[in-house]
Amino acid sequence: MKDIKHKNVFVEGAISSQFIADSIQKHQSKTSIGAHNIFLGQVRADEIDGKTVTGIDYSAYEEMANAKFHEIREATFAKFNLTCMHIYHSKGLVKTGEICLFVFVSSPRRRVVFEALEFVVEAIKADVPIFGQEIFEDQTHQWKVNS
Repeated sequence: MKDIKHKNVFVEGAISSQFIADSIQKHQSKTSIGAHNIFLGQVRADEIDGKTVTGIDYSAYEEMANAKFHEIREATFAKFNLTCMHIYHSKGLVKTGEICLFVFVSSPRRRVVFEALEFVVEAIKADVPIFGQEIFEDQTHQWKVNS
């Protein structure tokens, strides 16, 4: 049975390692799953014009973003034989070294999770209206450009 119910995608602040571990542990009782794959997006300490990024402050048009996340979920389940899929993205300030995006896919077979995960992450980057303001060590900021 596919886990396609709509969930709250946004998490306030960084996504903790405990949250990720708990998500994995909850799936151990689903014995039809043979493979999981996860993507963890981490805030980098990029150097831009001689200044170092110390964090990113994320914001989103939540209604539009949730609609896009729903479209991505539907397209992914239509294209790949997944058992379940979860997407979590930070809102608010996430410091360098902390996790801001957690995507978790599960399937009876391993090959599917590799292909599905790449599909999901690329779709999120291309289509979801989430914006990040890079905060520098001198407290100045600029809007992040996705790469």
